[in-house]
Amino acid sequence: MKKKFIPDTNVILHDSGCIHQFKDNSICIPITVIEELDKFKKGNNVIHCNARDFLRTLDGLSSDCMLTNGGAPMENGEGTISILLDLPMDEKVKSNFNGITPDVRILNIAYCHARTHGFDKVVLVTKDVNLRLRARSMGVKTENYQSQYVKDPLDIYSGMQVIENIKHEMLEHLFQKPYELDVSNLLQAPSLLANENLILKNGSSSALACFDAGRQTIRRIQSRVCYGIKPRNSEQAFALNAMLNPDIPLVTLSGKAGTGKTLLALAAALETRRSYRQIFIARPVVPLSNKDLGYLPGDMASKLDPYMQPLYDNLAVLQNQANTQGEGRAKPISQLLEDEKIVITPISYIRERSIVRVFFIVDEAQNLTPHEVKTIITRAGEGTKIVFTGDIMQIDHPYLDSQTNGLAYIIEKMKGQKLYAHINLEKGERSELSELASQIL
Repeated sequence: MKKKFIPDTNVILHDSGCIHQFKDNSICIPITVIEELDKFKKGNNVIHCNARDFLRTLDGLSSDCMLTNGGAPMENGEGTISILLDLPMDEKVKSNFNGITPDVRILNIAYCHARTHGFDKVVLVTKDVNLRLRARSMGVKTENYQSQYVKDPLDIYSGMQVIENIKHEMLEHLFQKPYELDVSNLLQAPSLLANENLILKNGSSSALACFDAGRQTIRRIQSRVCYGIKPRNSEQAFALNAMLNPDIPLVTLSGKAGTGKTLLALAAALETRRSYRQIFIARPVVPLSNKDLGYLPGDMASKLDPYMQPLYDNLAVLQNQANTQGEGRAKPISQLLEDEKIVITPISYIRERSIVRVFFIVDEAQNLTPHEVKTIITRAGEGTKIVFTGDIMQIDHPYLDSQTNGLAYIIEKMKGQKLYAHINLEKGERSELSELASQIL
């Protein structure tokens, strides 16, 4: 049975191409949504670009029948799209909800439309949990927009696996030049994905390795020191190996706070900086608990410092580590910042930059939408390496969760690709107190 889907404004701001996800069903856009999108036309953030993109698409589809029950046909020949004008407030809606807010107006349109065409045929699609609850209380069917989501974040690809009972001679072979063996020698090995990391064990003996899908070999991984940072566990060794490999231009690091994601990415970038024109370090500007800091004096850099401070903190750790080891590398870091060889910026300002031969670190990537991460990756030019870091369980974005955030989406969609590697960092290394808090609080 064909349905009539009514998308909320936040669905369009999340994905400007959402109208192409409803197959041969009818799409009904409330006039209130058009009015709200008008407020988002100006700006450089992704939501502003999505608003403009959607309005242009809608304009291209519009015709004289856009305001009739039939609607205008979609470009692909499947389904129709129409605009629903505002309706007098239904008494049931008016008596249950105080004030005529945009959400109440959208709900009123959905309720009146469902009452006319059948409550089993009309579906309100919104990422607003409160609006979904309101709609259900009125008997209106409602759904979360989930065209780009991970089914179960607990089963997401970890980037590594442990293989027990490896023959002793196989392990010995890995510790001798050329430090690799053919994958066919691991008869008991399960199916492996490209660049998947392995812990090979035989009793108390073990080796760290990575699967090279192109050559069908298991290559041993040796622990490396990057800019004074030495990996403290196998996961960190895997992460540095992937980021230092020039044949892997896309890397994702996931894990809880304190596992060293950002620090390792910065260390790898600084270690390989001579191979790149610049180091970009970006993060989405999403305040903790979605509470803005309000007005801040000063220029743009001063206003953004509170959001970018964690990145400066990690650079300070690298400077102190280099000083402790007497490598004399603390001064070059500050010089690189002054010379803009290292650029720290919010993710919204990356759109206008040329990403060619750049080591690009995107921190807190769990607060990006799937569309945003796609936009970033598709801007990568020759010689560019992109590293996304974040915790898919710690979302600050109001319309994202562990299933719909951009970081989880990359991991799910890119796993197995030869140009991609992922590792989930599980062991906290910040401090004993930090690890205790992560486990029991």
